[in-house]
Amino acid sequence: MATTTVEQELLQLEKQYWQAMKDKDVETAMRLTDDPCFVTGAQGIGRIDKQSLSKMMATASYTLRDFSVDDDVQVRLLSKDVAVLAYKVHEQLTVEGKPVSLDAADSSTWVRRDGRWVCALHTEAILGDPFGRVR
Repeated sequence: MATTTVEQELLQLEKQYWQAMKDKDVETAMRLTDDPCFVTGAQGIGRIDKQSLSKMMATASYTLRDFSVDDDVQVRLLSKDVAVLAYKVHEQLTVEGKPVSLDAADSSTWVRRDGRWVCALHTEAILGDPFGRVR
């Protein structure tokens, strides 16, 4: 669990990012995103610049209705300007007009640029059978 001031700050920034996605708050998401930012998950790998992020948020085919980050957040400072967070998240979404709930393991890499933290990499793996047998 995040214990130092920097770890607590990074956890708050991660939650702000999630809230920005939920609220479709493009300005906050842009402020918290490195340019470019890598995103990996079930849909593959993306290198997203700020213009693409703005467009992606405006045209997303889903809505994040709610989220909760598990209390067991792991934070590791790799240097004074680079840190990684790893945690589980529960998401409640609307996809193609239907409610969807999922649990995932997420991680983010944050870098400090010009005195402020920005997310340079975010990954998400939907929890379940590691061999995909239940899909």
